[in-house]
Amino acid sequence: MGLALVIWRLCEPSSELYMEDHLYDKSPLDDLLGIPEDKMNDDRLYRALDNLLPHKIALEKYLKGRLGELFNLEYDLLLYDVTSVYFEGEAAENKQAKRGYSRDHRPDCKQVCIALIVSREGIPLGYEVFSGNRHDVTTVEDIVTKIEYQYGRAGRIWVMDRGMISEDNLEFLQSPKRRYIIGTPKSQLRNFEQALLSGEWEQIREGLEVKKCPSPDGEEIFILCRSEVRAQKEKAIHERFEKRIEKGLEKIAETCRKRKQKAGVIERRIGRLLGANTRAAGLFKVKVKENKAGQAEIIWQKEEAWRDWAELSEGCYMLRTNITEWPAGELWEAYIQLTQAENAFRIQKSDLKIRPIWHQKEDRVKAHILVCFLAYVLWKMLGQMCKRAGLGNEPRQVFNEIAQIKVVDVIMPTKRGTVITRRCISQPTKAQAVLLQRLNLHLPQYIKTYNL
Repeated sequence: MGLALVIWRLCEPSSELYMEDHLYDKSPLDDLLGIPEDKMNDDRLYRALDNLLPHKIALEKYLKGRLGELFNLEYDLLLYDVTSVYFEGEAAENKQAKRGYSRDHRPDCKQVCIALIVSREGIPLGYEVFSGNRHDVTTVEDIVTKIEYQYGRAGRIWVMDRGMISEDNLEFLQSPKRRYIIGTPKSQLRNFEQALLSGEWEQIREGLEVKKCPSPDGEEIFILCRSEVRAQKEKAIHERFEKRIEKGLEKIAETCRKRKQKAGVIERRIGRLLGANTRAAGLFKVKVKENKAGQAEIIWQKEEAWRDWAELSEGCYMLRTNITEWPAGELWEAYIQLTQAENAFRIQKSDLKIRPIWHQKEDRVKAHILVCFLAYVLWKMLGQMCKRAGLGNEPRQVFNEIAQIKVVDVIMPTKRGTVITRRCISQPTKAQAVLLQRLNLHLPQYIKTYNL
């Protein structure tokens, strides 16, 4: 039953009830898995979820080792990220279902947070489920401890974005000499203004430059990164927000000229305007005063020092690491692999439809996430097979092609009155045959023959 849940999550994600009513009888899974159609019901599927969850850690360990053997994978670089998935319903029986920062833009719904660790190839090593109001920065110690307990500490490099980092987490990562590459808040760029102004940048690809800046104690390296594409994007954002603020201030000033306004009311309107356009709020210095008639007036000017810094820092960001022997380009390449974790969440939410969660009980929710995790492992396994076969490492198109191969029942009546039914696989097209050959997959001519 557990295998049926994972296969359907990979091939045609749906609820357990929909599987029973609409999917199972239209597929050959009863023959492939040996589960008769009359034995497939939602109660047994729910029990399968309950029975699967206790084996989570054992499954993570086995899959990590097995995939490493099959595809000669290295687990030296551990990429860590967090996302959220929301519920339909109140989820009153789930203590972890809370409202918090929603990556799905559904603040109206309760949610849980999922912390995922993947390798540089995007192969998942493990995950944990946290309460929906848990902040990313508070999950780091729990996840690092979990992975070290399951797989050991030696030879690991932790890669995290700036949302995971605090002084406590840095102290935790540095205490037993763990190795890390992490993002830093953009505000820390102020400490490296002279380095940004000076030359000696190393170009590692077109439109991207990096520079290494050792820390005063020599224990860490800060990597300044400057992207031309990112600079153009941030410049456009600053210009757009600047225009919004100017337009808003002119509208408020016009209101003050037309009728008498209290200074406190105008100050609050200006505060809301700047708060809604924070990317350029620092550019404006606004004063509110009352004239002799008691009428509010506003005066504003632009801080050119803010603009100078914005132009200097546009497109720039900074990494931090205690791996001092690597070149700056290699450190950047390692950090940018975090996109593998982001892609893992994207696949689980779109292709595997992990959201919304309809289960209400805490353990059922965790089991549902485990099934999605296992389906994603199969997805990445096919991706590695595609990569080995020279078909790229994105299996989506392969899925679409193979899904066109049908299973048909050939019914043959006999003179004795019995009916022989042979469940056959349709002949693949030329393109499908090439795919199967490249992937070293062999289809049988038929699945089963039986008499009626």
